[in-house]
Amino acid sequence: MKAVCAVVLLLVPALFTAKAGEPVAASAQVVRCESKDMLRVFCEMDVGKGVELVRQLSEQNCIRETSWGMEGDAVWVSNNCRAEFAKRQPSTRKSRRVVRCESRGRVEICPVVLRGAPVRLLRQQSVLPCREGRSWGYDRNEIWASRGCQGVFEVGAEDGSGFVQTPRKVVCESKSNLRRECGVSVERRVTLIEQLSNAQCREGETWGWDRNGIWVDKGCRGEFSAD
Repeated sequence: MKAVCAVVLLLVPALFTAKAGEPVAASAQVVRCESKDMLRVFCEMDVGKGVELVRQLSEQNCIRETSWGMEGDAVWVSNNCRAEFAKRQPSTRKSRRVVRCESRGRVEICPVVLRGAPVRLLRQQSVLPCREGRSWGYDRNEIWASRGCQGVFEVGAEDGSGFVQTPRKVVCESKSNLRRECGVSVERRVTLIEQLSNAQCREGETWGWDRNGIWVDKGCRGEFSAD
């Protein structure tokens, strides 16, 4: 069974075919890669500085790391994703696209057009924790919150280039020496910018973090930066 992967030159179009799983040679600036019969297809291109989806050709959504991605010197597609890809250009996107979604105990559905764009928790507004997959999440055209999670969520770029890469500052405070969780999506690390309390903030003892956010305890209050 064969899958088709077409390479589009800016001046002269050319069409190549390849067996599923084999890279297709390409020197073009824009590469068309097509999955048929749900097969994974690899299309060779320069991915050194990253790749962005510039045009979706299929009715099936092309979602980064689900139905398309990069591996070695190729971009791959699967699950009938058909799209055109190009080398990533320096991002000029400065403004964030945000959605507020609040649960009052029940599941709250907040409609939003995603078109395969990722979502992350930008800032937790509630005392009750917001943890992805448990008290918040997102689907094709909605963000949902439950169990009292109230938050502001950031929607990433539809082309797969991700989120606005500017610092996200979070103030997290332990009051009455009680443990507090402050939800924020963490991709790489959290750093303490400024201690706001008399009580010492020591990482691993009175504060810490995981991919779902920051926690503080024993009176630690601080301003943190999440990357």
